[in-house]
Amino acid sequence: MQTSSKPILRFAPSPNGFLHLGHAYSALFTAHWANQIGGQWRLRIEDIDKGRSRSEFIEAIYEDLSWLGLSWPEPVLMQSKRGAAYKRAANKLRKMDLLYPCFCTREQIRAHSNGVCDPDGAPVYPGTCRHLSPREIKARLEAGDKAQYRLDSARAIEKTGMLTFSVAGPTPADRPQIRYARPGRWGDVVVQRKDIATSYHLAVVVDDATEGITHITRGRDLEAATDIHVLLQFLLGFPSPLYTFHKLIVDNNEMKLSKSKGSPGLRDLREAGWSPKDIRNRLGF
Repeated sequence: MQTSSKPILRFAPSPNGFLHLGHAYSALFTAHWANQIGGQWRLRIEDIDKGRSRSEFIEAIYEDLSWLGLSWPEPVLMQSKRGAAYKRAANKLRKMDLLYPCFCTREQIRAHSNGVCDPDGAPVYPGTCRHLSPREIKARLEAGDKAQYRLDSARAIEKTGMLTFSVAGPTPADRPQIRYARPGRWGDVVVQRKDIATSYHLAVVVDDATEGITHITRGRDLEAATDIHVLLQFLLGFPSPLYTFHKLIVDNNEMKLSKSKGSPGLRDLREAGWSPKDIRNRLGF
């Protein structure tokens, strides 16, 4: 893990589409925080989803951020090259008897969740595979069934007890407040997916620790997920950064901008004649 006397913050986009105004706000918000507290602004590429990540989107991220006037230290951490680190972290959880294989499909989970949903609105896993015997697991794996690995949240919370984390913002001058983490409302989250042997939650926690991230700024849509990250940080022996949650940029229908919904990209605005100053003014920077 890296150590520094300076605060370290990061912007970590996924290269599965072009950056839009929401990404620009998050990047500029984090850079503004770093400047205000004398910290360092880092860039990370969260490209663990190989099916959706594309090299042209990575190059576009570099181009768009440079156009906005942002710079960052090299090398840029690429999640696609971090498989060994994620495996070590998962194995540590496995040795603590906190992971178990899950063979359920999404349809099966939805059918047995009894309508209980997590903060994102997805069905909470009902624990179907939690008590499979070693013999049953061995038979399923030998039959070629693919497994993802889930965190036994009840057992994990029993080990950690009540957890807290510090939340500041939206400006560095605001006094941090202590907040209680509530990871139990997420159920047994996936730690290792079938296709990539990690997950967003595990990867981001490991990478934040590796880079020595001291302050995490993120959109309010990820506020609840912080509960999971605080739990994983404690279990893996990592420090918990200071968090702040910023507003989301929405469209005329008050819907969050999204690549999947075809929100205009920064390059579209640039081609339409917008300047970096126009973007900054539009976003309040």
